[in-house]
Amino acid sequence: MAEQAQYEELVRQFSAFGAVKREMNRIMPADCPSGSAAVLTLLGRHGDMRMSKLAELLSVDMSVTSRHAAHLAERGWIERSPDPADKRSRILHLTAAGQTQLDELFRRTTQLLAERLEDWSDDEVGRLTQLMTRLRDSFGDCRSAPRPTAPAPERTTRTPASA
Repeated sequence: MAEQAQYEELVRQFSAFGAVKREMNRIMPADCPSGSAAVLTLLGRHGDMRMSKLAELLSVDMSVTSRHAAHLAERGWIERSPDPADKRSRILHLTAAGQTQLDELFRRTTQLLAERLEDWSDDEVGRLTQLMTRLRDSFGDCRSAPRPTAPAPERTTRTPASA
């Protein structure tokens, strides 16, 4: 097991990683903010899904998910259709135009990584991928798992002698 100082440095690195994510967001098309890109990516990876499942995967409220879906539907990148099992619910489907947009997002991010990591060896890039995959696996699907709750404080009972 790693030492405490190593975990502390890892926390600092995660905090600094925000700069990498911001740079990746800057290369996105103006009409495809990061929330929209996340929705396209999830639909591309998992296929058609209910709005409620998408909200769960994004770890956001249904109202936020609805705004993302509306934005994407206005551009023709997704279709929202009634769920045959529950007409109140909607199924989201990636359209051909949405797949084209997703392919463009993937191309841009791949190009940025290739530029920034051009002085890395193939082995180093492979090792980073392996370690990031292992890290993600260590957390499991934490988006859908309930957050642990703090234990309730111990209750002390008062007896007439201690009152």
